[in-house]
Amino acid sequence: MKVGVVAVQGAFIEHQKMLESLGVECVQLRKKSDITDNHLDGLVFPGGESTVQGKLLRELDMFEPIKTLIDSGTPALATCAGLILLARHISDDDTVHFGTLPVTVKRNAYGRQLGSFVTKSDFDGLGSFEMTFIRAPYVTQVEDAHVQTLAVVDGKIVAVRYNNQLAMAFHPEMGEDTRIHQLFVDMIQTN
Repeated sequence: MKVGVVAVQGAFIEHQKMLESLGVECVQLRKKSDITDNHLDGLVFPGGESTVQGKLLRELDMFEPIKTLIDSGTPALATCAGLILLARHISDDDTVHFGTLPVTVKRNAYGRQLGSFVTKSDFDGLGSFEMTFIRAPYVTQVEDAHVQTLAVVDGKIVAVRYNNQLAMAFHPEMGEDTRIHQLFVDMIQTN
C-alpha cells in the first residue's frame, strides 16, 4: 500500500509519520511526476493554507492528475485546509478547488490562531476522539444525501465521509490517536 501525501505546503509530515506508524508506505507529492510515476492507493490533503495549496497544485501541474485519482475512486483523507480543497462550495467565496466533496464549508470559522482549541467529541464508529482545531473551517451545508456526518462539535459538522473521501475540520495527526488514520487505511484496503 502506497499513499501520496500532498507536500506542497502545510502540516504533511505529521500525517506521514502517523501512517508510517501503521505500516503504510508514503510518498511526498511535490511535483507531477511524484503522482504519475507512482501507483497511489490513497491521497492525503493536510492542513495549511488552502489558497496557497490550491495555487501551488495548479502551478506545479499536479491539480488534474490528483483530481483524476479522486474522481476514479482513490481514497482521500483531508484535514482542515484539505477539507476546503475538496469542498464543492466555500461560504462567501466563489473559489472552487477540487469540488469533489458535495458540502459547503466556512473558512476560518473559529477565528484566527487565537481561536484554536482542543476538545473531545464523538466520532461515528470510533467513540470519543480528541480533536485539535487550528484556524479551522466547518461544514455549513451538506449537499448530497450520501454525505455521512461523522462528527459534530457545538452544533457544527466537523467530519464527513462521502464515497472515497474522508474529510474533517480538525487535525487528527496532531495527537497520538491513530484511529482515524486506521479508518482511512481500512478504506484503502476495501477499495
